[in-house]
Amino acid sequence: MNTTLDRLPALPLIANDPYFSIWLPGDTLTSAQPVHWSGAPKHLDGHITIDGKEYVFLGQSSRPSMQTKALHVTPTRTVSVMEAGGVELTVTFWSPALPDDPDALSTPITFMDHSLVSTDGREHKVTLRFFASAALCYDGAAQPPLQGGSFSCGPLRMAFIGRSQQRVLGHSGDHITMDWGYLYMASEDSVELEPDGLRFSAEAIVGSSPAKGFLMLGYDDVASVQYFGSCCKAWGLRDGKTLPQALSEFARRHNDFYAACAALDEKVLSEARAVGGEDYAIIASAAWRHTFAAHKLIATPEGEMCFLSKENDSNGCIGTVDVSYPSVPLFLKFCPELVNALCRPVLRFASLPVWQQDFAPHDVGRYPYATGQVYAARSPLPNGAVPLPFYLYPAGADVYDIRYQMPVEECGNMLIMLEAAASFGAKEDLIRCYAPLLEKWARYLDTHGEDPGEQLCTDDFAGHLARNVNLSAKAIVGIACYARILRRLGKRDEADRWEKRAKTMAADWLDRAKTPDATALTFDGTGWSMKYNLVWDAVLGLDLLPRDFYDRETRSYLPRINEFGLPLDSRADYTKSDWQVWSASMAPDRAVFRQLIAPLAHYLRSSPSRVPFSDWYDTKTGRYVAFIARSVQGGVYMPLLLPERSAE
Repeated sequence: MNTTLDRLPALPLIANDPYFSIWLPGDTLTSAQPVHWSGAPKHLDGHITIDGKEYVFLGQSSRPSMQTKALHVTPTRTVSVMEAGGVELTVTFWSPALPDDPDALSTPITFMDHSLVSTDGREHKVTLRFFASAALCYDGAAQPPLQGGSFSCGPLRMAFIGRSQQRVLGHSGDHITMDWGYLYMASEDSVELEPDGLRFSAEAIVGSSPAKGFLMLGYDDVASVQYFGSCCKAWGLRDGKTLPQALSEFARRHNDFYAACAALDEKVLSEARAVGGEDYAIIASAAWRHTFAAHKLIATPEGEMCFLSKENDSNGCIGTVDVSYPSVPLFLKFCPELVNALCRPVLRFASLPVWQQDFAPHDVGRYPYATGQVYAARSPLPNGAVPLPFYLYPAGADVYDIRYQMPVEECGNMLIMLEAAASFGAKEDLIRCYAPLLEKWARYLDTHGEDPGEQLCTDDFAGHLARNVNLSAKAIVGIACYARILRRLGKRDEADRWEKRAKTMAADWLDRAKTPDATALTFDGTGWSMKYNLVWDAVLGLDLLPRDFYDRETRSYLPRINEFGLPLDSRADYTKSDWQVWSASMAPDRAVFRQLIAPLAHYLRSSPSRVPFSDWYDTKTGRYVAFIARSVQGGVYMPLLLPERSAE
C-alpha cells in the first residue's frame, strides 16, 4: 500500500483560540496522544469496530490501529485516510477559519467529519466512537468536581461538561490551559455525557456508497477576555448569542462552510505553489489555522472588533505589538481590517494617563487580561496571577522600568502596521482618531531611530544591542509610513518633509551599514544580520533603497545557510521562521527566494521537536529553542503581498 503523508512537527486537530487548541505530536493520528499546544495532555480518542473487531483511528492504544493510507494538512483541514477490516475511514478535522467571515472565524467550534466505505466489495457492520476528555475544561493533572448535561436541539444531540465551581477569567499566564467554561459536543448521531468527558457514537452498514456524518466540538468560555474593565465575549458570540445556537447554525451551514474552506484551500495553495512550489505550500498550510488559533477576536463594549494575540510559550502577554507586527502579512492579504483590530487596543492603552512615554507600548496585558502593559512593569507578576489593573493608574504612577522597553521597535511597528492596513484596504478611522499619538511616535523615531542606542528589539531573547542596523531600518520604514499616513490625512506639505527625511536617512543608512559583501549587524561594522524590516520597501513601494541593494543583500545570505535555515544573525545558530521568509521575500531573484525558504520547509518535514510550528529553532539541529504555536507564523505569508510575486 502506498502511503502519502504531509509531515509536520505536530498536526492541528482543534485550532480555534489559545485555549481551544489541541494538536497531535506525531506523523499520523495513531502515532501519539493529542495534547494542548503547551504539551498538557488533553485526551481525545477514536475507535472503530468493524464486524466485531475493534481498531484505533485516533490516539495511541494497546488495541490494533487502522493503517494510514494518506494524511494531508491544508490551511483549514487535517485529513486522514485509514483502512482496516475491509473498510476505509476518512477523518477530517477542520474549522471554518474564513477571513471574510469573522463570525465563523471567531466562534470556537471545530468539526470532525467522517466518511466510511467498503474496500473489498462486501458490506460491513461498523460502529464509530469518539471521546473528548473533560481535561479540556480544566488546568492541571488533577480532575476537579465536574458537572454537565445533555439535551436535544432540533435534529442535534448536545452534551456539555465543565467544572462544578466556575471561576471565570480566574487566571492569567503562560503554559496554562482553560480552567472555566464548558466543553460541548453536538451531532445528529448519539452524543452522551460521561463522568469524565463526552462521547460520540454512530452505527452504519458500510458498503460501496460512502456513509458520512460529522460531530462538532465547541467551547463556551462564558467570558473570553477582560478588556479594560469589561468582560468580553468572542466576536461570533456577541449580542447574547449562545454556543448552542452557534452549534445549531454551524450544523445547518456545514456543507456551505466546507465548500468555502475547500475553495479557500485551493486559492491559498495555488498561489503558494506559484510563488514557491511545494516547499512554500507546506509552509503556508502549517501556518494558517496555527496563526488564527493564537488570537482571540472579541467584541469590545463599543461593538468594535478587537483581535488579541497571546504570546504562547513566551510570557503570555496579550496584544503584544512586536508579536502582532510579524503576524500581519496573512491578515493584510486576506482580511486587512483585522490589522486595525490588532492595533485598536494598543492605541487605546497608549492614550490613557498611566502611559506617559513618548513611544509606543509593548503590550496591553497578559492573556486573558487586557488591562494594561505588563512587560517591564515594576510589580512582579507570578504565572497564574491576575494582572493589576494598570489601565486605572494615574499619570506619574511610575509603573514601568524604562530599561526593558522597546521604544524604536514598537513605534516603528505601529506606524508600519497602520499604514499597511490602510494600503491594503482597511478603514482609516484609527489613523484619523489617533493622529497626534502617531506624530509623537514618528518624532521619537526621527530623534532616536537613525542610530539607536542600546535597546531591546523584538528579538529580545538575543539581549540588548546598541547601534542595531536592522532596528534602524525599521525606524526608516516607520517614518516613510508616517509620511504616507500624513498624505492620507491631506497634509501634503508635512508628508513631503517626512518622506524626504526617510529617504535621506535611508541613503545615510546604506552608506554606514555597508560591509564588503552586504550589511553589518551594528553600525561599528561588526557581524551581519537579516534585514527583514526592509521588506516593506517592496511591499508598500516606498522607494527607499535601490533594487540592486536587495539583490546583493539576499545573495549574501546564501553561503550562511545551515541545514535547517539561515541564522538570525552572526551571534548564534538559531533563527526565526518569520524573519527568514521576510528576508527571502526581499530577493529580486526567484531562485534566491526558493533557496532561502527551502530549509524552513525541510525543518517542518523533519524537525525532531514534535511541537506546533515553532518560530525559534536551531538551524543546525532542527530542534526548537522556544516559542510554540505563536501568532507570528502569519508572517510566512509575506511573499503573497508582493505584486510581482503574486502575479507570477
